[in-house]
Amino acid sequence: MLGVPNMPKKPALKQTDRATDATASVQDYLAAIYDLGSAAKPVISARLAKHMSISAPAVTEAIQRMTRGGYVKVGRGKELTLTTKGREVAEVMARRHRLLERWLTDSLGLDWTDAHEEAHRLEHAISPRVENRLAEMLGMPSTCPHGNPIPGMSRPLRVEPFPLAQAREGATVVVERITEEAEADKKLLEHLWRHDVRPGRRLTITEIAPWAGTITAASEGRTITLGLPAAAKIWVYAPAGGNGR
Repeated sequence: MLGVPNMPKKPALKQTDRATDATASVQDYLAAIYDLGSAAKPVISARLAKHMSISAPAVTEAIQRMTRGGYVKVGRGKELTLTTKGREVAEVMARRHRLLERWLTDSLGLDWTDAHEEAHRLEHAISPRVENRLAEMLGMPSTCPHGNPIPGMSRPLRVEPFPLAQAREGATVVVERITEEAEADKKLLEHLWRHDVRPGRRLTITEIAPWAGTITAASEGRTITLGLPAAAKIWVYAPAGGNGR
């Protein structure tokens, strides 16, 4: 019998479905806290309410329920952090959401605005078996279409990213990811899609106008002007040998 050559093993995804212990509402809150935690700012209820477009009283009530349930801790300055239990659920939901976005854009051809909305609808129904098969079919991707890492997968190329808003005039940078905060802004996502601003694209900063609160960048004959708050939601890095800020 002929020997079979050793094939590289694929990264294994967790088979346990911790997320089923939480309601869909709790899953959404935990995933949102997880997403916001990827930025270099404390996660507080006001940010959470804005990100989820939910009233402050509703968020406060949900935080109290999640604290009692052992999913969240409230620390100094009312900063929210996920417990081990809460992080397990959040990572399952983030993985499913980002895999679905990858499938919807790469296989079905949706733009990333529609993919984000559809993934949010589907993520609560997907099972661990389908999740694993989807990852295999997609080639075990390390990031979603926006460049955010998919939990449980191999890590993307290690770089030192910083917000586009901090880039210096004249610099060339590469888009690393569009943060989850930007994903929550449908108009911003559509604007970035139309101007082909996506992970891997090189941008040359042509103008910074602090008095107007804008930054302008060019890429392959296209020009895009963004407000500095919007640019802060796009993370970039300097290409090899470059200095973006």
